[in-house]
Amino acid sequence: MLSNKNIIGSFSFESTFFREWIIPIIAAIGMAFLINKFLIYTVYIPSESMVPTLNIGDKLIVTRIYDTSRINRGDIAVFYSKELDEVLIKRVIGLPGDHIEIHSGTVTVNGSDIKEDYVKNNENFDGVFDVPENKFFFLGDNRSRSNDARRWINPYIDASNIEGRAVLKFYPFKDFGSLN
Repeated sequence: MLSNKNIIGSFSFESTFFREWIIPIIAAIGMAFLINKFLIYTVYIPSESMVPTLNIGDKLIVTRIYDTSRINRGDIAVFYSKELDEVLIKRVIGLPGDHIEIHSGTVTVNGSDIKEDYVKNNENFDGVFDVPENKFFFLGDNRSRSNDARRWINPYIDASNIEGRAVLKFYPFKDFGSLN
């Protein structure tokens, strides 16, 4: 027969275990979910379109973007392409209202050549693009290996389809550091 002391001792242990272990674990999982859903998330680079900045297998931390007016030319952004039906990562070249000319691979934005030290394998490409309001224009850093705005039927990505800005490379560890 059990005494009241054993029942109370058992209840006290279960209550303490629940309060000291289960509740903090559930709270940590909940906070991780909310942070991932609303603030930051990680991405894996599957292609060579952004070499040498990003290589196949790199892992990045991306901050979610809620105010697209804070996006700058040169940022590396994650966005959804309706045309390709996939999420991509490319460099922001054109902002809403920009006039972009590409001549022999050299990019001019609003009449000024932009410095692109990050570009690898540039192509002898010519084109003119006028970025509509609330849209953005993206190119990969490895121009000869990038399926980017130059090749799309609709070269502009709507602001509502921009998911985040890549801010930190955390893998491989030897390349750990901020981006841009």
